[in-house]
Amino acid sequence: MANDIISGMGFHHIGLKARDFEKSLQFYQALGMKCVARWKNAAGSIAMLDLGDGGRIELFGDGGDDFSVNGKWVHFALGVSDVAAAYEAALAAGAEPQSAPRDLDLKAESADMTIRIAFVKGPDGEVIEFFKQVK
Repeated sequence: MANDIISGMGFHHIGLKARDFEKSLQFYQALGMKCVARWKNAAGSIAMLDLGDGGRIELFGDGGDDFSVNGKWVHFALGVSDVAAAYEAALAAGAEPQSAPRDLDLKAESADMTIRIAFVKGPDGEVIEFFKQVK
């Protein structure tokens, strides 16, 4: 069933903070997930793991010793056709803005990619990301 408000919306990924990045990466790969991109930012390593059907887990290695975030899902990402339109629709529905639409160039180990993303907070403070891979 198609979404009549935000075209092209579907599950893209869910972000997970891991205490031990390499251990978690090996665990998910042992379950058959493929690492489609891996990069670093100031906080640590990040990997995008494909579950096998196009849905993904974005694994963050910056959990450290903070038990309030270890093993916690960080955000829920929805793949969309138009990030800006999805962001505006969410705001109109009552979401709180967190990060306006922007393009981000990822220098991944396997292949560089450009993504367009935006973040909002839902009614209970849940973080929702609108995501589109541009190239």
